[in-house]
Amino acid sequence: MKKLFVLFGFLSLVIGLSAFGLKGNIQKNIKTATDSILDDRKHYVDELRLAIKGKEDMPADSVFKNIKVLKGVPAGRLISIMDKGYANSLGVTCGYCHENEHWDAETKPTKEITREMIRMSSTINNQLLKNISGLKPNAIVNCTTCHRGSTKPALNMPAPGN
Repeated sequence: MKKLFVLFGFLSLVIGLSAFGLKGNIQKNIKTATDSILDDRKHYVDELRLAIKGKEDMPADSVFKNIKVLKGVPAGRLISIMDKGYANSLGVTCGYCHENEHWDAETKPTKEITREMIRMSSTINNQLLKNISGLKPNAIVNCTTCHRGSTKPALNMPAPGN
């Protein structure tokens, strides 16, 4: 019985603290983490842009090593796709798929998963969507369509009003 009172007291303390601004601290921590992710990405994106200065319009596969998809995309555009497209859509840093400073390394499974997801999106956009009557001609899916800022795709819709 004593343990039950201790547990009840602990839960009451947690609930009480949340009523006095704990939620604000959580929101502040989320903002700090988001800022940290953005700062990390900006660091590496700026570093890469400097490294390819003068080669931005060359095909990515002639500027970077180990390009297996998106061959022919201009190198400068590839950096933007990685940053604004993939990393932003999943809410991650470059290090989620890459070994920072060793961009061509194949050590992280997320790198190959991303390649497969690029192929999947391409198939959906270039083969499947055009066969659905009534869609706008420029209808597409991309990483954000499912991921919505998270590494795990959204599987459920939030309840109305949430």
